[in-house]
Amino acid sequence: VVPTPSGIWDYRAHGIRGGSVAAVVYGGRVQYAVVGDVGPRDIIGEASYATAKALGIPADPRRGGTASGVTYIVFKNSRVKPIEDAAAAATTGQQLAKKFVAAR
Repeated sequence: VVPTPSGIWDYRAHGIRGGSVAAVVYGGRVQYAVVGDVGPRDIIGEASYATAKALGIPADPRRGGTASGVTYIVFKNSRVKPIEDAAAAATTGQQLAKKFVAAR
């Protein structure tokens, strides 16, 4: 989930849309996912149950999550279709991460 556009940041101005690939980093682990929808302006990042579980974050919808320590890297102008294709998200994410690191 990316925040609803605001005066601080607008995902649309940065080549991000539904299906954009994201690297979600927590506790030394990386999980690749896709942008699925838009959420509240005051929340940066929400991940699926599967992403949280894979990263070792408590995944319970009522009591799970973590208050900090998660980094979201969304790759602009990227896309996985259909967005439910976890294997395509992982493959594309790994390729984009390599390009990102090489460019630094």
